[in-house]
Amino acid sequence: MQSSGSDVLIIRTKEMTQETKTKIVTEMEKRFDSKVTENSFETVGPSIGSEVTQAASIAVVVAALLILVYIWFAFRSIPHSYRFGTAAIIAMLHDVAVVVGVEAILCKVFGWQVDSLFLTALLTVIGFSVHDTIVVFDRIRENSNVLSRLSFERIVNHSTIQTLDRSINTQLTVVFTLLALVLFGGVTIRHFVVVLLVGMISGTYSSICNASAILVVWENKEWRYWFKGNWKKPDTSTATN
Repeated sequence: MQSSGSDVLIIRTKEMTQETKTKIVTEMEKRFDSKVTENSFETVGPSIGSEVTQAASIAVVVAALLILVYIWFAFRSIPHSYRFGTAAIIAMLHDVAVVVGVEAILCKVFGWQVDSLFLTALLTVIGFSVHDTIVVFDRIRENSNVLSRLSFERIVNHSTIQTLDRSINTQLTVVFTLLALVLFGGVTIRHFVVVLLVGMISGTYSSICNASAILVVWENKEWRYWFKGNWKKPDTSTATN
């Protein structure tokens, strides 16, 4: 139960019938000796919860496929353009996993529920995460032509450093706005805003630290050396195409 204003209460319970709700309202009127006005009443049963889960899964899959095709087409001028789309999807899935994991913890601690607003917040996080990743990838594409003599690893590192200030500053403006809404925006939108805030922070991290690193690992095929003894970093001093 949460207060929203001086005379409004938001009550969340397990699923109940209309008859049970009427009894509760009647009992409250007797106890507080005043008329209880019901502003809204929503029931989220197992079937609705299953529909939300299914809709969220479909939305994430469709968004991932469209993003993959778009990035593949946009970066078609450079070799292995499909790697950029795949790396962006993997980084995006990282953000989805972080948001879902934090949401599970918050639901357990604060009694929040996964609803259509959560799905809206999740799709918004996906959009922002991929947007920031594309900015980094676009700079890698530009530097691949200008700094073609350098190794791919150095090009990625140089491009990430060039876009670092922009990525952090852009995301900080969003984070500060969402933080203000969490503190002063009221209870009705707090759940939605918290999910967005977690997603934005995770998206900033994955765009800078995950997506570009996946490209380098893929280019150098570093997984061949992960499980070998006396691991030695492969030589990337020469340019790669």
